[in-house]
This record gives sequence, structure tokens and C-alpha cells, in this order.
Amino acid sequence: MAFFQTPPALGHGFDGDRVLRSYLARTLPADVLAAITPELRELGALASGPLYELQLQDRLTDPKLTTIDPWGRRVDQVELSPLWREAKRLACEHGLVAAAYERKHGEFSRVHQFAMVYLLEPSTDVYNCPLAMTDGAAKSLLVHKSAALIERALPRLTSRDPAFAWTSGQWMTERTGGSDVGISETLARQTPEGWRLYGNKFYTSSVISEMALTLARPPGGAPGGKGLALFYVERNDATGAPNGITVLRLKDKLGTRKVPTAELELDGALATPVVGLTDGVRNITPMLNITRTWNSVAAVGSMRRGIELARDYAKKRVQFGAALADKPLHIDTIAGEQAEFEAALMLAFRGTELLGREEAGTITPREGELLRVLTPVMKLTTGKQAVGCASEMCEAFGGFGYMEDTGIPRIVRDAQVLSIWEGTTNVLSLDTLRALGRQAERFGAFEEEVRAAATSANDAALAAAGKKALEAVAHARGWLLEAFGKGPDALEAGARRFAMTLGRALALALLVRHAQWSIDHERDGRARASALRFARNGVDRVGDGDALDRAIANDEPLAV
Repeated sequence: MAFFQTPPALGHGFDGDRVLRSYLARTLPADVLAAITPELRELGALASGPLYELQLQDRLTDPKLTTIDPWGRRVDQVELSPLWREAKRLACEHGLVAAAYERKHGEFSRVHQFAMVYLLEPSTDVYNCPLAMTDGAAKSLLVHKSAALIERALPRLTSRDPAFAWTSGQWMTERTGGSDVGISETLARQTPEGWRLYGNKFYTSSVISEMALTLARPPGGAPGGKGLALFYVERNDATGAPNGITVLRLKDKLGTRKVPTAELELDGALATPVVGLTDGVRNITPMLNITRTWNSVAAVGSMRRGIELARDYAKKRVQFGAALADKPLHIDTIAGEQAEFEAALMLAFRGTELLGREEAGTITPREGELLRVLTPVMKLTTGKQAVGCASEMCEAFGGFGYMEDTGIPRIVRDAQVLSIWEGTTNVLSLDTLRALGRQAERFGAFEEEVRAAATSANDAALAAAGKKALEAVAHARGWLLEAFGKGPDALEAGARRFAMTLGRALALALLVRHAQWSIDHERDGRARASALRFARNGVDRVGDGDALDRAIANDEPLAV
């Protein structure tokens, strides 16, 4: 009888997620946990059942752009996939953006919100992209106290009604540069009707959004980011026609293919300054802080999905007389990635906790300093973890992992963007240095966070793992002080290793704290095992740098 491999299956998305449930039990007050659990259970069932099935069926449906209607009118309409249409409905009705602004659970509202995001994201083909920018736009309008724009847009950005709700784009990247937005060529001109924008936006994620925040340079604007202004722009004018915006093309991307990313031409798009006519790059920071948090949580959700599928497959795949799940080398591989996932979850959700406390007004000044450093650190750390995990999980399926119709390659491709958009690893490493500056108290706040978590364990092995986290941070502090003395080149050269060390050290410390709690309250040693394994995976990435790196990187002649 011919053999056919049984495909992997997902368990219940919430009930089967030990790590998330354990984290929530430790973090949330009992009344909050009881209030949100039914909804999380509902979303978990959707994500592991009907949405996952639709995702596999919908695999080949990419967005389609219609530029001109049958009567010759420019319309630039984008047809979305069935899964994205369903994701919009679910996101609105469950308040994946609204929950953060309704603040029903006070300082824990962000934890509630991002627990929902984490559960749904792996099954919605990156619908978290427009949601992240929508959340970021809402936060930006509120931070900048843009009264007229708040009245106009905020009810739609935070609506639970799919027919009324808007999403927002974030139009920053131009042909001149990606991360270097200060060299933007888009111009803003004042006209009798108001400000109008002229220029090209090279990458605009989610071009279907009804509005966007973007950067442009008003007349006389100084060079660089200081001379740019932050503008609010709607996609269509009052008649429903394109608002001086032409969609030149949809981008043909490696991954995130369901996200309709476009190149736009702005030819007199009517726009409104959000706050002043300068400091646009600085003024878009509130949006970036939100989108980077979404990116971190999406990375963790992606890791969880890949591991869950690989774990189930390993129980069903027999090779050389035994299931893969019983093979010591396979066990070692999955265990290493499970540890990375658990550490990443603790890191990303610590960021959501602090964000919620900031918005509820309960954050301490020290925690505020910590959040400024943690935001870029957790994004760059989890982004790289997700890429590595996706690759390992693809390999765990052997040839099946390389076949498009299994759905595994999509996970690999989509993960690649997590270390790119909202700031590449290198850009965020430099941002970490800027966040720290020469302010000893800000590094001190980060170090205190690591120390408090790392020293919270009375289990001897966990305490030893916590000591590794402390040693890594101490090494990072020493490197930073030494690099300051050597100058900017030395700082930049080691920035990635430094920032990654901070991220991994804090992730380990948080995992140590949670593992001790799990032992004490759940009588469960699995978090402990993951903490010990993560410590063995490596924490300290600082190194000393090498003057020979330039010759190696550029393959330049080098005398000996």
C-alpha cells in the first residue's frame, strides 16, 4: 500500500499555548485575566481553525491593482485577498486597535491588545501591517494634540465597525533612501486650498489605507530631517476621486505578498501638517515606537506558528525506524528554537507592559527611561530571532518545508521582513546608542531591570543563568564606556553586537524570573528548561571589534 505523509496540524491557538497562558497568569490581575480569556480562547480557535484553513486555500491570491475603470477614469483600486477581507472584519470587531484606546483594563490594555494580535497574526497573512500603522497614527495624533485631525480621524482609526473604520499608511521611504528619510525629495507647497505634496514615495505599505502620515519639505526647510514636516493625507478627496495620488505599481516582493505595497506619485495631494513645519523625523517617532512594538509581537507569533507545526510534524514523520520527535538531534534543534521563542515572548510583552503603563499614567520615571531603550532593542532582537527560527523550522520539514503548497515557505519569506521594516537591525542598533547617549541613568535603568529579573530566582540553576545575563550587561557597559573614548567609528562598528547583547541579556533575565514563578505557582519546570537552554544558546555578543573588519567586509588589499 502506498505511503502518504500525514500533514501537520495546529492545536487550539490559545488553550494549547502554554507559554502565553502562563505569562498572562503571572502578569495580569485575576479579574482582568478572567475578563479577557473568553475572547482570547475564541480568537485562538479561529486562528488555528477556519483562518488557518482559509490561509492555505488563499495561498495564490495576491492583491490586484486596477488603475483605470472601463470608462477611462483613474481609480487605482486594489482588490484584496479573501483572507484580508475577513481579517479586517475580525480586527475591527475584536478591537485589535480599539482595545488600546478604550483602555477598559487600564494599564493592562496593551497586554490584552497584543495578546489578541499575537494569536491572530500568524493566520492573517500580515494584516498586522496596516493595523500597526493605524495604531501608530492614532498614537501620533494624540501625542501631538492635533485637535482637528483627532476629531476627523481618530474615531475611524479606533472604530469597531468595519464599515466605518479606517486604516492608516506610513509613507516615509523614497528612492533617495530607506532609513535615511532626512534626504526626502518630497516637497510641500502652500496653495489657496491648503498644503499640497509633490514627490515620489517608493515603498508605501498597505496602499489601501484611507489615510497616511508622511513627510515632506516645506519651502525654506533646512536640509535633513529637521527641515521636514509631518503631514496627514487622505487617499481620496471629498468626491471619492484620488487625492492627487497615483499608484504607479504594486511591488513584487519576496514575502508579505498579501500586503499591497505600492510606489506612489504625489502630484498636488492635499495634506495637513500634523504639528508645525519642522522636525518631521522626530515627530513621527510616536508612530515608530508603536509599529516597532507590533513588529516584535508579530515576530513572536511567527516563531510560535513555525515551532508548533514542526513539533506536530515531528510526531508524525518516521525516519530510520522512529518518529523525528524521538530523535535526539531533532529534539535538540527544536528545543533550541523553543527557548528562543519563550525568551522573545517575555521580551516583547515586557515592552507592551511598559507601553500600557505609560499610556495609563502609571509608569515611573525609571521605567520611562527603560522603555526608550527597550523599544529598539526588543524589535531588533526578536526580528533576528524570528528569521533564524523560520529557517530552522523550514529545514525541520525536509523537502516538504521547501514546497510552496505546504505553507511553510510563506512563513520563511514573511519572517525576512521583520528585521527590515520599521528599522533594520543596524539602524535600530544605532538608535539604541542614541537612546542611551551619554546618560548613565538610562543605561542604569536598563541594567536595573536586568538585575531585578536575573536575581529573582532561588533555584540554583536559574540563578546561574541569571548571572550570565548580568555578566553580559556588565560587559556591554564596559564596552560602551571604552568605545565612547575611541570615537564614533568604534561606537558604530560595535553597535549591533552591543544592542543584541542587551536584548538577549534582558530576555534571559525575564525568562529566569518567569521560570521561577512557574515553578512556584504552576509546579512546572518547562520554563526553567527553556531558560537554561537559552543561556546555553549564547547571550554576550559584544566582542571587542577588529580594525581588520573593513578589509574583510570590502575585500580590500591588506598588507601583512
